[in-house]
Amino acid sequence: MQTSRETPYVGLPREKTFETVQTAEYFQALENFTRTFCFTGDDRVVFLADRTIDPKVIQAICGLARARGTEPMVVMSHTTQHTEIPEEIKPILETATFVISTWFCSIIDPLCIALRKGGQRWVKITYFRDLELLKTPQARFPIDIVGEIIRQTAALYPEDQVFDLRFTCPHGSDLRIKFTQEMRNNLLRSNRWRGRMTPDEPGAYVHYLPTHGPNLYDRTALDNDDGVVAEIDGVVIPQWAVGFEKPFDERFEVVFARDRITGVRGDGDFAAIFRDMLTDGQLIELGCGFNPKAPRYTVYPAGSNSPGALHWGIDLAGPSDYIRRVMPQWEEPPVHMDLINYNMTVTAGNTTLIDGGFLKSLEAPSVVEMASRYGDPVDLLQNWPD
Repeated sequence: MQTSRETPYVGLPREKTFETVQTAEYFQALENFTRTFCFTGDDRVVFLADRTIDPKVIQAICGLARARGTEPMVVMSHTTQHTEIPEEIKPILETATFVISTWFCSIIDPLCIALRKGGQRWVKITYFRDLELLKTPQARFPIDIVGEIIRQTAALYPEDQVFDLRFTCPHGSDLRIKFTQEMRNNLLRSNRWRGRMTPDEPGAYVHYLPTHGPNLYDRTALDNDDGVVAEIDGVVIPQWAVGFEKPFDERFEVVFARDRITGVRGDGDFAAIFRDMLTDGQLIELGCGFNPKAPRYTVYPAGSNSPGALHWGIDLAGPSDYIRRVMPQWEEPPVHMDLINYNMTVTAGNTTLIDGGFLKSLEAPSVVEMASRYGDPVDLLQNWPD
């Protein structure tokens, strides 16, 4: 067979991009969208927005709210990087029953936590900053499958025993988080770990787009008590991090002891950057993706959010000048960094949650059965986009 640069031989079928197919896919995404922003006419909606979000996102959400009989109050900030709710905004926020937010403080501010305990429902839209994202595979992936993947992952955490959540990788990472049953129960009681993907119950907190799942570990395990020191000890060798152009070609070790980073070992340039940035930082969340159609090899704004890929969310001891130089408009403040690993093995006691970067719950019979209702389960659950 003759080939040429103009007509190269390709051994796979061409991707079909008919407008009719794209229209159907778009309406699949709209189903997730309308179910997530489940306003009622009785809701008082407050939208904590920022000037760098696509204005069409704001109008899409507000338009849906108006169609259901409520007029949102949009609070526009110059930044998403708030580490706490500004005083002048608190009275507005306290009137809301439903909050949409791009602001960093949404999950950690004590006021936000207290308002959710009082029944306020929240949608965090870190991953929906451009309306064109509605045309992506992760936007149209059925949220009910995401919920079942999460529930089956939760079921792998051992009951009625103390256990280590252990993280290892071929490069030499080896870190343990000691879990008590109280910690396990605190972590898994949230609506997100129960696989509740829509904020239709009091106190709900969900992410949209539905890519970033609940964390394998975060401070909710300790009931958000800042006085408790988690037993987190060991070494992580990251493969990538937010704010870096490509995966690392240099090996360095991030050392954890008793909830803190005590040092970074290595002689290269990256080791020096992270030694300055991370020393005395604290692991506040250990994120995992649960949407199989989320891109695997991207890290911005806080990824990867592909199933089985991990990101280590670290609160720094002080603002990082490196972050301020490289990412002045980053969605998170320069006191937070996410390290990325793609091929970790994670065990909870004697049970494997992640095997070499593959989330084991993707093979759970209930997940496969549910995916079969929507299409080919192998394509839906294991055909990950780069």
